[in-house]
Amino acid sequence: MFLQRRLARFARRLAILCFALTLAIGLTVSQSTTATAADSLTPLGDVTGTGDIAVGGGKVFVTASDRIVVTDTSGTPTGAITGLAEAAAVTITPEGTRLYAALSGSREVVEINTGTLDIVRRVDLSAYPCPGSLALNGDRLWVGYGCHSQWGSGFLSLDLSVSTPQPTAFEMSSNGAPLLAAAANTLVVGVTGLGPSDVLLYDVNGGDATLRGTISGWDTGLSFLNDLLITPDGSTFFTVFSGNDPFFAWDTTTLTKVRTYGGPDRLPGYAISLALSPDGTHLAGTISPSGPATVTLYDPATGEEGPTYASTDGEPIHGSLAFSGNDLFCVMRHGRTQKLMLWRAHKVTLPASTLTLTGPSKATLGDPITLTGQLTLTGGVAVGPQTLSVTRRSSTKPEVALPNVTTATDGTFTFSDTPPDAGFVTYRVAWDGGATGRESTVYKGISIVRPPSIHN
Repeated sequence: MFLQRRLARFARRLAILCFALTLAIGLTVSQSTTATAADSLTPLGDVTGTGDIAVGGGKVFVTASDRIVVTDTSGTPTGAITGLAEAAAVTITPEGTRLYAALSGSREVVEINTGTLDIVRRVDLSAYPCPGSLALNGDRLWVGYGCHSQWGSGFLSLDLSVSTPQPTAFEMSSNGAPLLAAAANTLVVGVTGLGPSDVLLYDVNGGDATLRGTISGWDTGLSFLNDLLITPDGSTFFTVFSGNDPFFAWDTTTLTKVRTYGGPDRLPGYAISLALSPDGTHLAGTISPSGPATVTLYDPATGEEGPTYASTDGEPIHGSLAFSGNDLFCVMRHGRTQKLMLWRAHKVTLPASTLTLTGPSKATLGDPITLTGQLTLTGGVAVGPQTLSVTRRSSTKPEVALPNVTTATDGTFTFSDTPPDAGFVTYRVAWDGGATGRESTVYKGISIVRPPSIHN
């Protein structure tokens, strides 16, 4: 009987030791970890479509064939605007109260109250096939039209300040609706569906558009335009071409390329979309490689590359990237079903945070353990007093929450704990980021041994 008890005790200790080694390998060797952006991928229901996106008024709008799916700013679907004939593109007013949608199937543009989701105005474009792109510039809405693989395309302007806008049209040669971007007195028009692809710049005054110049796709070697955007002051526009081309910035006055973001060796896949943050300080570019799609942040002014975030599934849709405050949204298409999903990368414009946690590797059961650490932002900048959550997980019991700890002004913190059992414990300290930075978490594992007197 004595031998059996000793063998049983040895077996229990061996199991605890094995568990501790497993946790040590997986968790405890990391004394410091830098957070990446939390993200989510939300199915938008049994819908397919172009997946164009607009964000404003505390909502996200995604075109999905016969409807526009509406979500909140966490990406959770909250409703839909239904009964639409092939919703192809959307754009929203700066204050977020009005949404405009191009309906390719019914050849019209509809104006939608974003608060009630009611259609408040319809503009007949029956003479212009397949309206498929939009650019809003003050009271002027520019609409690109033209059906895929068919000639007879162009763009037109609508004066939204009058009750019944009448289109002023401009024809051009494009294989489908051209892409548009407008700001100040500049309209950028990009030819789609062709290689090489020209980009045309116009001086605009009201509904008039006078050609300023053309960037030749033959001369630049650029083909198959995927996305187009412009800075709010109209001084710079950005292009996305398929293939392994990098993202480019162009001067709207000289029509010259002024900056490159990434490059063939930096973009392991196809360039899909660009988005500029509302304050103009962040440029995001989507890449679709053979693996998960990625989004990389850039400094628009210098081209300096920032962090990269990878999605968990799906193929990004052209032109489906948009900022929402500090978050970034991208519409994805499921590779097998083609159904739409909304990917949200959380707090991407905020600086990354780093947590460190140090303490003993071994302690005696019954003795208090003291652990110390520090919370900093990118570049070693302290974040000041912040609340951190603390948990303890042991080899024999589930994780339990311990009292929160508050950092000092320099981001340092200290806490003590006395584990109730021998074995292996793992402490987890986490910061939710708040409005200051991105989330981060750190772990520390400690072996808790019994005092020598207990062994005997």
